[in-house]
Amino acid sequence: MLQAIEGIYRNGKIELLEQPVASEGMRVIVTFLDGIAESVAASSSPVDLEEQGIGLEQAADLRSRLKTFAEDWDSPEMDIYDEL
Repeated sequence: MLQAIEGIYRNGKIELLEQPVASEGMRVIVTFLDGIAESVAASSSPVDLEEQGIGLEQAADLRSRLKTFAEDWDSPEMDIYDEL
């Protein structure tokens, strides 16, 4: 089974934004998205989760539950709301 999980590379470690369905010792392939990550970072301000009282596990849970809205949020038609 293949699965793709988004993460962030920080301080030499990869922080997963979701909990994978995996067993201990399972092999992984990591792909760095140079350019894509930069354009995403430039278009949005990073949020300090700890400052907001949100841990990585809670953030992953929120991301998982809100995943169904991502297509709408990322559509060009929604850009108009960025200026509000």
